Amino acid sequence: MSEISALNASISGIQKGLSGLRKNAADIARAGTQDSGITPEQLTDSIVGMKENALQVKASAKVLQTVNDTIGSLFDDKA
Repeated sequence: MSEISALNASISGIQKGLSGLRKNAADIARAGTQDSGITPEQLTDSIVGMKENALQVKASAKVLQTVNDTIGSLFDDKA
């Protein structure tokens, strides 16, 4: 995998994770309202989903950092 495709994959992973976090947070907030229609199972799924999405963002950020370090090393070698 080239650095550019790894960069694109990491950014995409961060965006996907953040999007999932926003959805989970909205579902959890809606569960606190009257007549939300959200079951305890759905609330649990949203809480677990938040953890999964947070891990997605964290892992993608580590990939992004690795790509950054690799590109920085390449520039250092060229200089």
